[in-house]
Amino acid sequence: MSISLEQVKELRTETGISIAQCKKALEDAGGDIEQARNLLRERGAEIAIKKGDREFGAGTVSTYIHAGGNVASMVELVCETDFVSQNADFKELASDLSMHVAAMAPADREEFLDQDFIKDPSMKISALVLSATQKFGERVDIGRIARFAIGE
Repeated sequence: MSISLEQVKELRTETGISIAQCKKALEDAGGDIEQARNLLRERGAEIAIKKGDREFGAGTVSTYIHAGGNVASMVELVCETDFVSQNADFKELASDLSMHVAAMAPADREEFLDQDFIKDPSMKISALVLSATQKFGERVDIGRIARFAIGE
């Protein structure tokens, strides 16, 4: 089956994963975009395992203050290099994660990783982090999280 450029572009735009990986997933899925998404998720987990022993040397800290100033949160998103930590998509991920912490109030890092992502409930935070490892081509993880709320 021939994979169209439009299919590859659609999957690339949706996932942010490299064109080559998107094309390969579509080929392996026989052009079925949903199956290709699943293959990319599976491959993301495999990539994360292979990169599991790499050292973190960079990252970003993102904060979120809810309207009214009564709730705030902070997330440390770590990676291997400054190149990735300065990437706009990496910073956006950190921002989304800090908003999630403010909204969902996880008790600790482990609970946080097990929560459904507020912007896409079909994906756990842990799966989102695995997909970031695949997208950026290096190990990505949650360092620390904190949440502050008036009256708590």
